[in-house]
Amino acid sequence: MSRGQAKSMMLPTGSRARSMSLWAVGIVAACSLCLGAPQQPVAVERGVINQYCVGCHNAKLKTAGLALDTISAEGVDQHPEIWEKVVRKLDGRYMPPIGLPRPDEATYNALVSKLERSLDSAAEAKPNPGRTDTFRRLNRTEYHNAIRDLLAVDVDVAPLLPSDESSHGFDNVTVGNLSPVLLERYLSAARKISRLAIGTPSNSPGDDFVVQLPPDLTQETRFEELPFGTRGGTVVHYTFPVDAKYEIQVRLSRDRNEHVEGLSGPEQVEVTLDGERVQVFTVKPPPGDQDHRAVDQDMNARIMVKAGPHEIGATFLTPRSPLLETERQPYQAHFNLDRHPRLHAAIYTVSIRGPFETAGPGDSPSRRRIFVCQPDKPSQEEGCAKRIFSTLMRRAYRRPVSDVDLQVPLKFYNEARGEGGFENGIEMGLRAILVSPEFLFRVEQDPTGVAPNTAYRISDLELASRLSFFLWSSIPDDELMDAAVRGKLKTPAVLEQQVRRMLADSRSRALVNNFAEQWLYLRNLDSTSPDMRIFPDFDDNLRQAFRQETELFFESIMREDRSVLDLLRANYTFVNERLAKHYGISDVYGSRFRRITFDANGERGGLLRQGSILAVTSYATRTSPVIRGKWILANILGTPPPPPPPFVPALKESSGEGRTLSMRERMAEHRTNPACAGCHKLMDPIGFSLENFDAVGRWRTAEDGKPIDASGGLPDGSKFEGVAGLQQALLSRPELFVGTVTEKLLTYALGRGVEYYDAPAILKILADTRNNDFRFSAMILGVVHSTPFQMRRSQ
Repeated sequence: MSRGQAKSMMLPTGSRARSMSLWAVGIVAACSLCLGAPQQPVAVERGVINQYCVGCHNAKLKTAGLALDTISAEGVDQHPEIWEKVVRKLDGRYMPPIGLPRPDEATYNALVSKLERSLDSAAEAKPNPGRTDTFRRLNRTEYHNAIRDLLAVDVDVAPLLPSDESSHGFDNVTVGNLSPVLLERYLSAARKISRLAIGTPSNSPGDDFVVQLPPDLTQETRFEELPFGTRGGTVVHYTFPVDAKYEIQVRLSRDRNEHVEGLSGPEQVEVTLDGERVQVFTVKPPPGDQDHRAVDQDMNARIMVKAGPHEIGATFLTPRSPLLETERQPYQAHFNLDRHPRLHAAIYTVSIRGPFETAGPGDSPSRRRIFVCQPDKPSQEEGCAKRIFSTLMRRAYRRPVSDVDLQVPLKFYNEARGEGGFENGIEMGLRAILVSPEFLFRVEQDPTGVAPNTAYRISDLELASRLSFFLWSSIPDDELMDAAVRGKLKTPAVLEQQVRRMLADSRSRALVNNFAEQWLYLRNLDSTSPDMRIFPDFDDNLRQAFRQETELFFESIMREDRSVLDLLRANYTFVNERLAKHYGISDVYGSRFRRITFDANGERGGLLRQGSILAVTSYATRTSPVIRGKWILANILGTPPPPPPPFVPALKESSGEGRTLSMRERMAEHRTNPACAGCHKLMDPIGFSLENFDAVGRWRTAEDGKPIDASGGLPDGSKFEGVAGLQQALLSRPELFVGTVTEKLLTYALGRGVEYYDAPAILKILADTRNNDFRFSAMILGVVHSTPFQMRRSQ
């Protein structure tokens, strides 16, 4: 399907919505229509180009390095990279700049359609699927998920492996290297994980596993996962290596004077194992102003625990009538000694020590996964070891294994078996598998005999890996592997069936906590700390509620297979009592999140109105129309501005007469700087439309006693009022937003930045998803069936 054909099924405006980061093209001031080397379309468009573009983009001025008047004889197909950028600028109506003569809509559409048809014809004649790296290391998230699915053991790998750098918005792109230091970290992780999975007895207790609660966590109400009739505390999810006794140690939060915060009378601390009480401690404040060190020193519970995953809870029992009789209680946050001190004691850390008095390896899920056989006599051990390693290696290496592959783990097995027996040998063989490049790297090699710079279809096994790491951020399961081994996976019907099955699987939540968290900047919430003097009611409870609201919201779009446009236009969200109070929503009680629906003119609903997005796009002391406008340009419209110039001056807080300036006045003053004006004219109007939300996402109608001016506009010249107007303007051209989501998904799925030659594939996905009401599954299927996903260019 050509772009012109796709246009007839889409809106009459241009359908190109690809990220400017795609080609490192920024939205610069005034005449930035076509960044790149000078080229010219075919003669049919020369009249329009000469009338509206050549005045700036000529051989004399070369605005943005572009001279359109010197290349009139060359066709679009000669320089597709340049014209893909041109199409993007025209499609977004960024050029010509507002204030200069601009074509009417019919002329815009005709020009864009002609360029797109020419580009599509060139791409069809010579497809270019791009080239992914030959070696791509599993990033930290993928490694965690792969260990979970391979060995049935959930290990927190954050202390074991460093975080990965982000590129093109995702941390699965720049992962080709393996430094000696990082290799040592993988070796150390393999040692710990293999011992844990096998359940190897230890001669002495291991290092303490310590969970420290955030210092700004308010612990005055019940938390989810903890029993009713309790408040505060935490639940620790921990995999116990062997059947043994373990010591659970609880310590309380202290102020700067080393006094237990909020401890004004006796408090009872309950320790639970899988929801069942194992011990209750009573803590009391010491008489007078005595030392508090002894208050919690005896809060240690030694309990017998079976090997495998368990939940350790530590919380406070609440009295029968926990409500305080006060005239008013203005704030929900209670964690700061000076401003809003704790009303009661709070838990600071929960530690797990052990094992002590080991009874054996037990019957854990990881042992059941690993030991697919058990030898009855020594003569059966090697055969059983081969079967164990073959099963593990097929899953770990994402391909069938041969006798040659078995030689390395069997070598380690035989060496260790002679010293410590069969299971010790299995542990060492497993360790060898976990540090093998076949496990740590995803490998895609050019087939033998393929000519250089030639497009070829990847194998079914490579397709299975691409698919599983795209949807699950993990290794393929047996069903997907079996389809690939049989050579049936590339069959369209089989591939679609597998995609739908995998989306329905709980492991597809990786699209929420891996893809969406990075796309929407949710990972930045951890470092978001609004000024306590200005926003005294902000605490970690609210921070985590922000995150969970957006995660549940995105997951509902995915699970219910709704239109991706509902990410902007939905009239519902998810709140608990804490978040509902922050939003001013009544009649919501308890820590459980529930779905609520709003009226048509409500202040909430959709990503643009959620506290998570509004908080990560603000400063600690105030909102930022610049950051919010940039976020929408980059993540909603797919047209991020370039980085700011060096030595950008700070905003003026007051006028020369000493009058405090409003945010709009300060930004207008900032735009008088020519170096700043170009980009800010694009970003600021978008950000201003969100000014009814403060820096922590609360609705407001005034600032410093003055009414909020939430009028805004888009780079195409459209004007609107407030977030409702912004939403309507964005939805009036849905292909821009859907195209941006498509690019983000394709970048994430391929593990590389999207390039100009991916544009035809992106447009085809857009056309196909429009035929299916832009449903989430249609977009995923479009990515999976696309040329860049199923093919690769040889080197």
